[in-house]
Amino acid sequence: MVLWATAVVCGTLWLVFELDRRTGSAPVQHLYYLPIILASLRLGRRAGLGTAIVAILLYHVANLARLTSGYSDADVLQTILLLVVGTVTANLSADARRLRQLATTDDLTGLHNLRSFEARLERMIRTSRETRTPLAMLVLDVDRLKSINDTYGHLAGAEAVRLVGHTLPAQLPVHAVACRYGGDEFAIAIPNCGRTLARTFAEELRGAVHALEPVLAGRSFAAGALSISVGFACLDADSWSAPDSSENCDADDVSIGARLFGVADDALYIAKQQGRNRVSALAPPA
Repeated sequence: MVLWATAVVCGTLWLVFELDRRTGSAPVQHLYYLPIILASLRLGRRAGLGTAIVAILLYHVANLARLTSGYSDADVLQTILLLVVGTVTANLSADARRLRQLATTDDLTGLHNLRSFEARLERMIRTSRETRTPLAMLVLDVDRLKSINDTYGHLAGAEAVRLVGHTLPAQLPVHAVACRYGGDEFAIAIPNCGRTLARTFAEELRGAVHALEPVLAGRSFAAGALSISVGFACLDADSWSAPDSSENCDADDVSIGARLFGVADDALYIAKQQGRNRVSALAPPA
């Protein structure tokens, strides 16, 4: 997508340049705005500003013979407008990207929020069903968070949750999707991940958090002060029925995701009952 957008921007710039060189017409010169806007929207703020600078250079090259005799007011205005369009469009594009990120991101941990996670999970389930590959769901929470809040304050509790959220991505494959869906509750979906590999990831997460030496609300804690419990469930290749082309397929994917989460959450409850700081699993949903 990036390469395609870059090619379109470059091609449009060259086309407008050729038209400008041949005609020297002001209406044609206004077409330089198009690749600037496209670069800002598709490639980001820096690309938009860079395209604006390139457009100004091409404008000067196309009209070099006329400009060597001196700038007219129209030339100065055109140059200023190209720069203004590039700056404004780039800033608007950056703001739009930030808003999209805020709409899909948990502000405390930087992970996906629940809405974004549900959308990604539905796509993962659809892909796993179509390719008949396994899918794992991990559900975890912070052990004894209430005790941390009561003893050291809610700021310490919030920082504990943030620290756990920041620890998860380093222990997971790049294609995993993690979210915080409650106060100290997290859910993780890992495509193409069977039961054995899921347990490995869960144990690595548990061990990584337990090995932390956290600083919470300005107070240092020894390793082992912070722990998590993890429950997980998996859909293996045999869990998928034959490919279904019915109109209810999307609805089925949503219900499968809900059941998978429910089983993993039940496994988390068992891990809590067994003493916390441990991993538990249940069979995949029927």
